[in-house]
Amino acid sequence: MFKGRHVDRSVILLCVRWYLAYNLSLRNLEEMMAERGISVDHATVGRWVDRYSPELLERFTRRKRPVTRRWHVDETYIKVRGQWCYLYRAIDGNGDTVEFWLSERRNLTAAKQFLSRALRRHGRPERIVIDGSQTNREAILSCDAESRLQDHSRRRLKPIKIRQSACLNNRLEQDQRAIKRRVRPMMGFKSLNSARVILGGIEMVHMMRKGQAKYACAPQSSLAEQFERLAE
Repeated sequence: MFKGRHVDRSVILLCVRWYLAYNLSLRNLEEMMAERGISVDHATVGRWVDRYSPELLERFTRRKRPVTRRWHVDETYIKVRGQWCYLYRAIDGNGDTVEFWLSERRNLTAAKQFLSRALRRHGRPERIVIDGSQTNREAILSCDAESRLQDHSRRRLKPIKIRQSACLNNRLEQDQRAIKRRVRPMMGFKSLNSARVILGGIEMVHMMRKGQAKYACAPQSSLAEQFERLAE
């Protein structure tokens, strides 16, 4: 994973973890490393984040424990290139993150793309809670119908139940605050690809804190220990 790097992997992991987990800028990390006698340019730290966040997330996803079959789905606003984009998110009944996807648009196509991705990775839920969005409702009905048509098993699949309630979706609203708290100091992203990479890393840290990895059953499993484990 770190082959060919001239900087020790512990330094790279530390910078990537601190940037994704805490309200620190790249220049903050440059100064903090300098105080430790390590000369690292802030642009280099940025490249480390772009390079290693996707790979760490992929490794984490392979070790992520299964989610329940009751989901909450909604989207929130993220600024990219000075324009609002939409971060679609889903959590299960226990508050664990199911799936996330950043889209330039908030429409039926984007909602279906997100839900298809979630269904493909995590299987069919029994119930999905949404707010009053008619678009999300139509996307669920469409994806549900498509998944049942594509199912080749002999068992008869039951339709996904849809519950529309803003109050019942407060759980997801609360969960999104952790992501927004980290994103807010960044003052927006410069490109959609960069936003997806960094948001993926932030979501990974959020899942780590919720103990969603199969290896994170012990409460003493810190972020540092989990990052080290993923980098093995």
